[in-house]
Amino acid sequence: MVNNKMVNDQLEIQERVIDVLKTVYDPEIPVNIYDLGLIYRIELNEDNTELSVDMTLTAPNCPAADFILEDVRQKLEAITGLQKVEVNLVFEPEWDKEMMSEEAKMELGFL
Repeated sequence: MVNNKMVNDQLEIQERVIDVLKTVYDPEIPVNIYDLGLIYRIELNEDNTELSVDMTLTAPNCPAADFILEDVRQKLEAITGLQKVEVNLVFEPEWDKEMMSEEAKMELGFL
């Protein structure tokens, strides 16, 4: 049987993770990385203390890559209850503008 408190705790932490990710911006684009579609996976372990995030960049040679990754890592590590945070930079699948939220597309003039 699934423990409802653990499920609720996991949903709460995932919401906080998303809220935090929405505060991280590529310095060259006025849209947060979550709405840009750069976050591919958010996964918590069973006791909600370890977080693993897969993310990408708009381009493999992004000059702000180190800044963005460090910003993501620092902000996620500040979430209460997380003991370990792993941020994985991946390039599969390759990012394209169709991965953006509708809001991001409107903000950038794609709609």
